Amino acid sequence: MSLKPRIALLSVFVSAGLLVAPAAQAAETAGTTVDGRTVDPRPSTAKLAFELHKLALLSHGKIRVDKIGRSNEGRPVWAARVGHGKTRIQYVTQQHGDEPLGTPAALEFLRQVGVGHSPWAQKLLSKVTVDIVVRANPDGNERDWRYNYDPDATPEYGEKGKGYDINRYHDPAVAPKDNPATEAGLIQRRNASFEPDIMVDYHMQGRYKDANGREITASTLWPTNAGVKQSDVDFAKQIAVVVQRSIDGNGGYVSQYPGGDYQGIARNGYGLLGNGSVLIELSLIPEREQAQIQDALASMLAIAKTAADGSVRKVDPAKADAIPPRGPALPGTVEEAHEAA
Repeated sequence: MSLKPRIALLSVFVSAGLLVAPAAQAAETAGTTVDGRTVDPRPSTAKLAFELHKLALLSHGKIRVDKIGRSNEGRPVWAARVGHGKTRIQYVTQQHGDEPLGTPAALEFLRQVGVGHSPWAQKLLSKVTVDIVVRANPDGNERDWRYNYDPDATPEYGEKGKGYDINRYHDPAVAPKDNPATEAGLIQRRNASFEPDIMVDYHMQGRYKDANGREITASTLWPTNAGVKQSDVDFAKQIAVVVQRSIDGNGGYVSQYPGGDYQGIARNGYGLLGNGSVLIELSLIPEREQAQIQDALASMLAIAKTAADGSVRKVDPAKADAIPPRGPALPGTVEEAHEAA
């Protein structure tokens, strides 16, 4: 795109009030994260669109932004792709609308690898292609609730009169056109067209501790459905170990997530399709919110880097079984009111 269309597009965003000055942005939340900047943990629907398109412009075409469909209320569901390497990685954020922190981490990932010309990023993007469904559930985000928005829904998984729990509708036996959870069908289509080697789904959980009372900052898990091939489970376990090392190395503390084996859960559904499929749950720790975003970013970068150099395949998958189990909820906090992801 030439300079004039870029300036024109940015002018549209400025006139719409979407260009946030650094000082105003810094006032939104305390603490710093990447490069000493404060990251908005809950960008609005409009701001998310602006940030994605701004990054695409600043990347000079390295980041490609697509609208992969619309939510039930007509909001765009965005995906961004960067890189041109053989190994294909897919990240999905915010299937549950009230679990937001993977979304700003995805923006920071795109900024780090797609904008600028650092030698490490150029080498990375020659080895991997990363596709991110950024905020899969914009209607749930708007309402700050778990489900999509479908007032006519009488779901097996979800809540009557509210909507579907998107992360229960990735059963490979159900075609996207037959999927009652609109946004889950969009993810299915994107996954099928992209055919990733690795698929990582970012969520959030409550506050928990381990058996010794140490607070958990994130949890991870691989496919547990009996139909997933052992080789694909092992690959997912290798990725989970990379996740643990990256977040623990960034100052966090990762546990195993106590997830179920239902095949409609993304972690299991895409494992059944042969993806190295992993769940990451960031804990809801308000005083550590910026660090949580940074931890999610660290995991995204580590997965991409170890996939690019092949080192993820050299990890001992048995080390995943040694990741400590998640313990009870912290006293005085509210346990998750929904089923395990």
